[in-house]
Amino acid sequence: MEQITQFYAIYGSLINFIGINALLALSLNVTLAAGMLSMGNAAFAGLGGYTAGILTVHFKVPFIVALGGGALMAGIVAVVLGLPVLRLKGVFLAIATLAFGEVVRIAAVNLTVTGGAEGLTGIPNVTKPWMIFLTLGLAAYFLAVLRRSQLGWGLVSIRDDETAAACMGIPITYYKLLAFTIGAMMAGLAGAMYAHLSYLITPRDFGFFIAVDLLIYNIVGGTRVWYGPVMGAALLTALPEILRGIGVAAGPIRMGVNGLILLLVILFLPNGLASLMIRLRPTAQAPEASDHTV
Repeated sequence: MEQITQFYAIYGSLINFIGINALLALSLNVTLAAGMLSMGNAAFAGLGGYTAGILTVHFKVPFIVALGGGALMAGIVAVVLGLPVLRLKGVFLAIATLAFGEVVRIAAVNLTVTGGAEGLTGIPNVTKPWMIFLTLGLAAYFLAVLRRSQLGWGLVSIRDDETAAACMGIPITYYKLLAFTIGAMMAGLAGAMYAHLSYLITPRDFGFFIAVDLLIYNIVGGTRVWYGPVMGAALLTALPEILRGIGVAAGPIRMGVNGLILLLVILFLPNGLASLMIRLRPTAQAPEASDHTV
């Protein structure tokens, strides 16, 4: 027990951030399920974090209410944003959602209630590790169930062939908007927990590079099964500490290693690290035939 306590004292922050990043990666996986390349989940996390922080700092609401408020705010904005932008596809959708992220960042920099460029401070540190990983476990279970539901199969059909899915009677706009909103609310919840873990939240915490990181987590881990993004987030979040442990400095070298890992996965593991586990199953079929993204 003493060794576990000592281990957590050293690596507690890393463990917590692995859980937060894994939850954010899962939030993006929901939209990728329908073939939507959205880059706005970092912005939704920022919305959730700022909303929860403002509710706690300025209105003294209970923690659980602040978490719900953060997730709800992200969901409402996702519905308003999704109605026009989900008509776009591919890189155009990615650019539109990146632009939304910049709008959120600039607003956070210039608004007084958010603390401006210095961020919102004084947020109580009430997020506990068990809360993070309980939420992550529930989110993973939800996605695993969703994968086998009518909505899950509908999202896969939309991703594979939107025209054919429409001909089969699948409500394309409704399913896309629902997936977009679910992902946004998960990201908002993760952002709210992050804000109450770090004492403060700043505009740079959910900027462009975070949005790109979330996509990389999914690509490296694999988008075809729910545990792929979790694996990718865990590996790449722990990577700086791993490099530091073997005497390699972080910074530019870390980015180079990230790029190398991404390149190797794209070349040799098109379905991500999760495909390794699929291959280890004695009765597993090929990933293309047996696994679907949700």
